[in-house]
Amino acid sequence: MNVSQETRALRINASELRRQPGSRRRVELSIPPDALDLGDGRVTSDVTVAVDLESTIDGIVVGGTASVGWSDACRRCLRPIEGVAVAHVDELYQDHVTDPDAFPIEGDQLDLAPMTRELVLLALPDAPLCRDDCAGICAVCGNDRNVEPCDCDNTVRDERWAVLDQLDLD
Repeated sequence: MNVSQETRALRINASELRRQPGSRRRVELSIPPDALDLGDGRVTSDVTVAVDLESTIDGIVVGGTASVGWSDACRRCLRPIEGVAVAHVDELYQDHVTDPDAFPIEGDQLDLAPMTRELVLLALPDAPLCRDDCAGICAVCGNDRNVEPCDCDNTVRDERWAVLDQLDLD
């Protein structure tokens, strides 16, 4: 199966929805990350899309979620961590795009692939933590301070101001 066949599932026929405003349709599917050309080595699972399409006078509103599993290293202690990035979908598709954030309806079809790719990439964490209070690795001795505390002096000094330490104001 090539990439174009895998993303074909994300091309939704909108002609039935557009016949009557207020019509709804549920779409649930799973797409391999390569099919969306995510290009992010942290992605570990298929992208799951679960959205509701609702026809309006102005276009079609797409709402729901897109999610993907990921794995990375904690930014402080470098332990491997994993999670699920969930993107909340609230997008508009229009025949004649008047809203600058809207996606086009092309030939009675909604192409959910660009929207899904964009939202999933934005949902991936930039600098994940294994936990909020992660103490990290000591810059002096290299110990993982979550496991074993150290007595190293971690005071950050700027040597350009060192001469002021000798100033006696008494």
